[in-house]
Amino acid sequence: MTGKDTKRKNIRPKKEQSEFEQQIVEISRVTRVMAGGKRLSFRACVVIGDKKGRVGMGLAKAKDVPMAVQKAVRQAEKDLIRVNLINGTIAHEVRVKEGAARIMLKPAPEGTGIISGGAVRIVLELAGIENIVSKIFGSGNKVNNIRATIIALKRLKKPKTDKADKKGEKKEEVKEVKTGKED
Repeated sequence: MTGKDTKRKNIRPKKEQSEFEQQIVEISRVTRVMAGGKRLSFRACVVIGDKKGRVGMGLAKAKDVPMAVQKAVRQAEKDLIRVNLINGTIAHEVRVKEGAARIMLKPAPEGTGIISGGAVRIVLELAGIENIVSKIFGSGNKVNNIRATIIALKRLKKPKTDKADKKGEKKEEVKEVKTGKED
């Protein structure tokens, strides 16, 4: 062995461990017709989430499946949304129509779990919602159902913070002190 060979190290930089879990929802083979024939490519629909209230969806096409998935994950990371959770569920019922897909999400009591089907379940699990009831009306198209679910989660109103409640209590206490008689 020469000195040159021993100095060289075949150490590749380790890929960063993503903070998001990813779930491939759908991979479709798509073609477009060109003058010379058909061009084949793949479309990947991926949902990512951290199970702490952030979730996103990516839809991308590429010549092969791994590239399509990679592109979809990058797009999903750009389109992340924050979900407002209260004790593992949502604040109120919400209904959304996206394309032909209609979705209804309802809060559920502790211990119910995720009562949901299809692609909606994947989004809710990756968002970190523990107790929820949902229903898909209309279309069975996975992509539109995911889009409708994400729109529904965006439309959730923010829960009232404890600070506002505390401020209200303090004002009442102050009024009682001023009007109350001291012994």
